[in-house]
Amino acid sequence: MKPLIVLVGASGVGKTALMNVLQEKYNFAAAREQHAERPFQILFKSDARYALANQLDYLLLRAEQERKLRFGKKTALMDGGFDLDFHGFTRLFHARGWLSADEFDLCRRFHAFVRQTLPPPDLIVYLYADEKIIRERLASRNRINIASEKDAALLNQYILEWLQSVPQKNILRLDVSNESADYPASAPLIFDTIQSAHGKL
Repeated sequence: MKPLIVLVGASGVGKTALMNVLQEKYNFAAAREQHAERPFQILFKSDARYALANQLDYLLLRAEQERKLRFGKKTALMDGGFDLDFHGFTRLFHARGWLSADEFDLCRRFHAFVRQTLPPPDLIVYLYADEKIIRERLASRNRINIASEKDAALLNQYILEWLQSVPQKNILRLDVSNESADYPASAPLIFDTIQSAHGKL
């Protein structure tokens, strides 16, 4: 199986932008969140009854993407990913009352089943930034946002709680508050970290 690296962090922190830089500069394989393509995303934005359908659709999509990348030909990147969708967004949906306890448990069972058949990511790159910067980035987005700026702190809390259960050697924590759009500090550091762990890419 090929190595898999996931970029995680609160909505608006810059996961997708950084992944684009890494993919273009170092020729990684990549899988994206596909906000516009997901059939329940727009529906859920206007009607909370679609929360479970939206969440299961995302979990299934990310599991499918992981499997394809693992059996591909290149070291792979994902922005967000299967574990973030469960430990971050599914917990957030439950906390906001969009998922019942039974619906949350259904997502939990699906996540656990998939993790029995697919290994967790080889490296988790946790991105964080000043709250003001995240609010500004969310406000400037031209796409569907499920997690609003008021959800950013809670989502980040859930991410940190999840990361406590992950071997710390598998986590790279990066403050991207002062990074420009081409990520001149973070991109080479991530590449060097992957190379040192997995050899020539």
